[in-house]
Amino acid sequence: SLEDFMAQTTPGQKRMLNLVIKGDQGGPAEALADALAQLSNEEVSVDVVHRGVGAITESDILLARAAGAIIIGFHVRPDNNARAAADREGVEIKLYKIIYEAVEDVRSALEGMLRPEEKEVILGEAEVRDLFKVSRVGVIAGCSVRNGVINRTGRVRVIRDGVEVYDGMIASLRRFKDDAKEVREGFECGIGIENFNDVKVGDVFECYRKEQVARTLASAATA
Repeated sequence: SLEDFMAQTTPGQKRMLNLVIKGDQGGPAEALADALAQLSNEEVSVDVVHRGVGAITESDILLARAAGAIIIGFHVRPDNNARAAADREGVEIKLYKIIYEAVEDVRSALEGMLRPEEKEVILGEAEVRDLFKVSRVGVIAGCSVRNGVINRTGRVRVIRDGVEVYDGMIASLRRFKDDAKEVREGFECGIGIENFNDVKVGDVFECYRKEQVARTLASAATA
């Protein structure tokens, strides 16, 4: 379907949305095909594998099945054989009376196929006030959270004199003797960092996470 077409694409390759377009007249069908083709960019593309005039037939269904395409009907409908074939072959048929609605649906499908943008969100900062060596664990930094929140599942940068010296995962986060999911501004905590023990008093731990942000065709064009 248009909604889950992204799942059929191969990562790392240009993603194609294959369409079969049928219209009641040649002019509108051609105009629709041209409008949809203009949505293509370097990452995603519309490929009209067939454009024709008249009702949607069983032959159209078989062609769409072979091409991995979705059928778009403009002012036309499938005949009974075509409906049965579409159900049997798992081919989606989308019917429209307004070109704009077809274009917007295909635009949404293409945007769903765009690779999301990775965005970094700073959660908070903690300053190292003391150090504790724990056997079989390593160094635990006694910290004061000076803004935001330190989250147990976040990543952390170790900043020393304004220079990043390490970037990794939080191994442990504790309030007194208890494990904590997060510690907020103004509170103290103990933080252990995975595979890093070269912590010094005065270091700043910058906690952050990475988020996947959906993109639009407009944002992809300006990237």
